[in-house]
Amino acid sequence: MTVTIQRAARKWANGAAIAAIALGTAPAFAEDGESADTDSTVDTIAQSQADIDPQALPAEGSPPIDLDDTVFDENWVTVGVGVGLGASYSGSDDYVVNPLPLVRGRLGPVRLAPRPGGLALDFLPKSRDGVNFELGPVVRLRNDRATQIEDEVVKLAGELDTAVELGVASGISVAGVLNPYDSLSFGVDARWDVAGAHEGMVIESGVNYFTPVSRGAAVMLGISAQVIDDDYADYYYTVSPAQSAATGLPEFAAEGGLNSIGANLLVAIDLDGDIANGGFGIFAIGGYSRLMGDGKDTPYTSIRGSADQYFGGVGVGYTF
Repeated sequence: MTVTIQRAARKWANGAAIAAIALGTAPAFAEDGESADTDSTVDTIAQSQADIDPQALPAEGSPPIDLDDTVFDENWVTVGVGVGLGASYSGSDDYVVNPLPLVRGRLGPVRLAPRPGGLALDFLPKSRDGVNFELGPVVRLRNDRATQIEDEVVKLAGELDTAVELGVASGISVAGVLNPYDSLSFGVDARWDVAGAHEGMVIESGVNYFTPVSRGAAVMLGISAQVIDDDYADYYYTVSPAQSAATGLPEFAAEGGLNSIGANLLVAIDLDGDIANGGFGIFAIGGYSRLMGDGKDTPYTSIRGSADQYFGGVGVGYTF
């Protein structure tokens, strides 16, 4: 039972979390504020297990449930949609509403994990508990300043092209860290633009802590960081002489490095009170990220926007 609740809830909540950050400029493995996942609140969530209703979680002596009796036994898919509010572009202080699609699941030996504007595949086999590893290709579209530029001055700098980033996603997860039902996971994505937009590299890393708070509800929080190279920084943060003349902003030459750190908190609730049997569920997420280095210092951010980036979203999903 312990393994069933932990794995089923983690799969559903992880899918909901990534759906909620599917907005291009959202934190938490999203545009710049990538993974907004609350760092110092890990201890708070761990302590909150003392408030869990003992009747809601499986009793110690209860018989185990066969994993073949759950929706996550073999092939499964979660589909969903939500709505999110995020920055107009990386560094903007204008906010726009976007739809949040979700597709996640397992088809045979391959696991599908959504990314903001993309998808990662995991080909490594998994055990039912303990330590598991993830490895596979990842792709995402980045449309930062390609659409929805709300700032009239920044708009004068011209729209950018959509980047198509291909790379490798890897990770490790450990079950039963602070209680029998939780898990701690670490992940790194390394991607390169192949569409001729920024033509650079971006590395995103994150740490996520997950725990159910009842049989039908779970929370997940984490922290993340994004590192970019000079090509990426130059494309999104440099103010060229032509752009300076068009916008009145000072010229600026951007370089790569640590681009952002972030934190977010997700709450996922299964509507029939049992995460393990699939069906409908709802989620809500709130996130914050802080631009660093030249992402913070560029006039697009320091004069026309803000280094503080916020995100919120709600949605509904169905697992079958």
